[in-house]
Amino acid sequence: QGQLAESGGGSVEAGGSLRLSCAASGFTFRTYCLAWFRQVPGKAREDVATSDYPDITTYADSVQGRFTISRDNAREILYLQMDNLKPEDTAMYYCAAAIRCDWLHTHGYWGQGTQVTVSS
Repeated sequence: QGQLAESGGGSVEAGGSLRLSCAASGFTFRTYCLAWFRQVPGKAREDVATSDYPDITTYADSVQGRFTISRDNAREILYLQMDNLKPEDTAMYYCAAAIRCDWLHTHGYWGQGTQVTVSS
């Protein structure tokens, strides 16, 4: 059974940076589709960034050019570098993993989330 654990969230002022980490175990990390999502209470969950095997990355338009997703296959850790943060980036951030990216919501492993708060 796969497990994911996020860390690195916190409070930061607008324009600042944070790096989220997601430690994985229990599945073949290097071949899985990995992603970061975020959710604000009362709103739909948003796909922020995706890293698909072997080396395909995609980003939401709202974070393109500011966020960078990366993966350390040897250590089995997924990262999200967030620069030039804006108040609208405030959300709970989750990492997810699945054999296929289109299976993330239905058959994926999910972490418990880490809160990011950006003040203006």
